[in-house]
Amino acid sequence: MSLELEDRYSRQVLFTGIGRDGQERLAESRIVIVGCGATGSALATLLARSGVGVLRIVDRDYVESSNLQRQSLFDEDDARESLPKAIAAARQIARFNSQIVVEPHVADLTPANVEHLLGSADLILDGTDNFETRYLVNDYAVKNSVPWIYAAAVGSYGVTLNVIPGETACLACVFPDAPRGTVETCETAGILNSAVNLVASLATTEALKLLVGVRARMRRTLLSWDVWTNERAEVTAARPHAGCRACGERRFIHLAGEGRPHITLCGRNSVQIHERQRPVNFAEMTTRLGPHGTVRHNEFVLKFWHEPYEMTLFPDGRAIIKGTTDTAVARSLYARYVGS
Repeated sequence: MSLELEDRYSRQVLFTGIGRDGQERLAESRIVIVGCGATGSALATLLARSGVGVLRIVDRDYVESSNLQRQSLFDEDDARESLPKAIAAARQIARFNSQIVVEPHVADLTPANVEHLLGSADLILDGTDNFETRYLVNDYAVKNSVPWIYAAAVGSYGVTLNVIPGETACLACVFPDAPRGTVETCETAGILNSAVNLVASLATTEALKLLVGVRARMRRTLLSWDVWTNERAEVTAARPHAGCRACGERRFIHLAGEGRPHITLCGRNSVQIHERQRPVNFAEMTTRLGPHGTVRHNEFVLKFWHEPYEMTLFPDGRAIIKGTTDTAVARSLYARYVGS
């Protein structure tokens, strides 16, 4: 370890649980964070400052002003420019730790790209906002024996689970099916940034334990904590469940893409169009859309306003249409302005 790095991480090295050997292990580690919203940006901040060697950030979304209350890697300039969160996060991390490698990927994790985006990882961390993506991560992790950490926060409540394939229960063991009916989201229940930071701190600490080689100290429970009511609960997750479709039966239905929709609700009164293989030339699209509304773009996203809708278009053809939760309306707008 160089003198510069020795000084940077000196307080962490002094902690007996990590030490010099542990710090060197961190420098050799490769981490993937899927989703860089509230939880993901807090995870990225903590792990980057801890000195992980390679940090790959995968996120499909862009920065908005409503994110700034809890998403710690972003600022007002990022929101004004509608920068993709992965790009904004990489730029900010470079300002406080230029010694690590950050790989930003502006992408929606899907069965088609999961091998590319999660490959070679020592650990996967969850910063997503939906069970569809979490089940996909779980399938990949169990099939390939890669540890991952589930983490979520909404309102004043946070929950996290360590998944060590072959040792602990996986997400499908604990939640065989995604929650049904009305489910609280940040858009409906709000969120406290303190709940986000709590669950991210818990998940990051578990990540450090794994990366420095002290798995025996990792928690083997699903832990939930409400910072407002001070209620706390744990459910054992110490062993895989024999009847689990992933751990027990080795059926990876999400990895196979069974029933995966091409258009989904995306929160904040938005719909996401999962188009791919449709490269978009932003300059040409700006000329094309100009007569129909307001258009601006940077190298990462194109924004198009046609009242009462707002369309954010990505270079691969994916789009987020804000102003409706009607998938038929969103598909119609996409077909009209981008193509069918």
